[in-house]
Amino acid sequence: MSPIATHCPYCALQCGMLVGPGTTVAPREDIPANGGAGGAPGAVGRSQGGGALCQKGWTAGELLTVPDRLTVPLMRARRDAPLEPVSWDAALDRIAAELGRIQETYGRSAVAVFGGGGLTNEKAYQLGKFARVALRTPNIDYNGRFCMSSAAAAQNRAFGLDRGLPVPITDVAAADAILLAGGNVAETMPPFVRHLTAQRERGGRLIVVDPRETATARRADLHLQVTPGTDLALANGLLHLAITEGLIDKAYLDERTEGFEAVRTVINGYWPERVERITGVPVPAMRAAVRILGEAANALILTARGAEQHATGTDTVTAFINLALALGLPGRPGSGFGCLTGQGNGQGGREHGQKADQLPGYRKIDDPAAREHVARVWGIDPGDLPGPGLSATELLNALGTPGGPRALLLFGSNPVVSAPDAGRVQARLDALDLLVVSDFVPSETALRADVVLPAAQWAEETGTITNLEGRVLLRRAARPRPPRVRTDLEIIAALAERLAAPGRFSAEPAEVFDELRAASAGGLADYSGITYDRIVAETGVFWPCPGEDHPGTPRVFLDRFATPDGRARLVPVEHRGPAEDVCADYPVYLTTGRVLAHYQSGAQTRRVRALLDAVPEAYVEIHPDLAARLEIEEGDDVRVTSRRGGAVAKARFSTAIRRDTVFMPFHWAGPARANLLTNPALDPTSRMPEFKVCAVRLEKK
Repeated sequence: MSPIATHCPYCALQCGMLVGPGTTVAPREDIPANGGAGGAPGAVGRSQGGGALCQKGWTAGELLTVPDRLTVPLMRARRDAPLEPVSWDAALDRIAAELGRIQETYGRSAVAVFGGGGLTNEKAYQLGKFARVALRTPNIDYNGRFCMSSAAAAQNRAFGLDRGLPVPITDVAAADAILLAGGNVAETMPPFVRHLTAQRERGGRLIVVDPRETATARRADLHLQVTPGTDLALANGLLHLAITEGLIDKAYLDERTEGFEAVRTVINGYWPERVERITGVPVPAMRAAVRILGEAANALILTARGAEQHATGTDTVTAFINLALALGLPGRPGSGFGCLTGQGNGQGGREHGQKADQLPGYRKIDDPAAREHVARVWGIDPGDLPGPGLSATELLNALGTPGGPRALLLFGSNPVVSAPDAGRVQARLDALDLLVVSDFVPSETALRADVVLPAAQWAEETGTITNLEGRVLLRRAARPRPPRVRTDLEIIAALAERLAAPGRFSAEPAEVFDELRAASAGGLADYSGITYDRIVAETGVFWPCPGEDHPGTPRVFLDRFATPDGRARLVPVEHRGPAEDVCADYPVYLTTGRVLAHYQSGAQTRRVRALLDAVPEAYVEIHPDLAARLEIEEGDDVRVTSRRGGAVAKARFSTAIRRDTVFMPFHWAGPARANLLTNPALDPTSRMPEFKVCAVRLEKK
């Protein structure tokens, strides 16, 4: 059997790979391994070959044959009974009957749906349609709310459009200067580093903002080691210096933006010495950073989760956008502002309707014109569409409460490990009348379900994903799935039939994609001109693409922004600090993140032997000076306690972290769950929880 060309199941680079006999995996040489449009604006090049897979990508084939793979439906006879194998008819009939009973008794909003940023575009679209047409519930959201929502809200506010990277990824290599705030790409998406290497080789400079001296920070020309939760103050301080040192682009501000004078008034309060006291970043380092950016012919400012996962995340990203606009970067070839999408389909997953406030094509669900358009595609009355529902954290916290949802259908997520204040989320899941989980492994959340549905995984089904640069790619099925396993599209279609849903719910990815194209037509994220054939022929198509004769849009904002008047908005924002600061009882900052060998909740990577051998257990990264004060030795079991709960992991000493901060990776379940500690405080605009900083105390166990 010839190897099948497809894409990696992990991060938003979506590197090209070949899956061969025996689940062997190799990079693809025929297409860009991790994106890469080059040449003139609008041209799609093939500037990269293969060979770029990281350790997770190289071992992805092992996911297909993990020993505890789910291969048959499982169901409990009652809540305290074990999960036992049943037929598909028995499982689906039970789900449909329970959903009907619950909605008849408690109303349509008593059933909720929770999706994931790893679902294909087709599945994300169909899941949103199912919630609103078959269930007629407003309560659908997804785990991408934990990932991209603050950057999306800020970009929509400033530019009128949210696309992670508004330029092809190859522009990274061409940039004379890059500022990366809160991203550790050397561990979270290693193939991205080849672009940074190319950038350095041609004389470019890299600035990294992070509380830790990460593997990415060690590659930088300048590391701004901020106190957790102070990125916004730093961005405002950098803009203050750009103004005072005459580095702003006044002509650009006059021609392409509005709001600068209001921002300038606020920025006057962020003089360098004040910002140093807030952030811990020395004034000379801030001056050096501003000069690197301001004097560069081409520059990119990029944010990632470290800057975004805060209760002030939208305003923090806005502050970096203000800096980018003042320097005249967005909409210039080779320059701009962007954010690094994390999950495999984090970009496409938020465009087509699995967010509580959105319809396909990035339409707002409370916009009458949007409702009319999508309802026409779906063959229903616009009045039958529900309104906005609860955001992810609010939805999870409402489960099983009076007036809250009493049933949850969950696809492609593991909130028992990944959600903030995970102990509370676990209790809320246990309070449901019905929990249904579709997955391909028995995740920690699946093991608490009443019904578990065995789903096909990445190399067993075809569908599109949209990578971090807005390029729509085709992930092909490369091997047959186990005989009793179904795809999520088949599961949704079978449930829709049992619920007598109006319209048609196809189980064929190509048919669903064609319907998605129609539903997205005319929206901000317009896929109407993208076809499977074009994706294959062109190695991906950039949205927006409003017609089959349209070339796609590798670079947005070259002529105008997506606002009504075509001008970008600068918005004044003030530093507020973390929602939970340190105090006498909880005197240390905790920040969380990923490590090289693992991904998200670890449900996949903890099952791959090579990855588990590389990092077999969770740990607490602690500065030796802080450890000495607390009489902690390296390797000790350490109890980390926040206002929400406690976790236990081994101490790992590192001088790469601040003396007032500890770090825990969030990939592990059980007593080492970092998210037992994290703060569910929400950004008021994006509803993003504050994963990246909370107050804790440490003690030797």
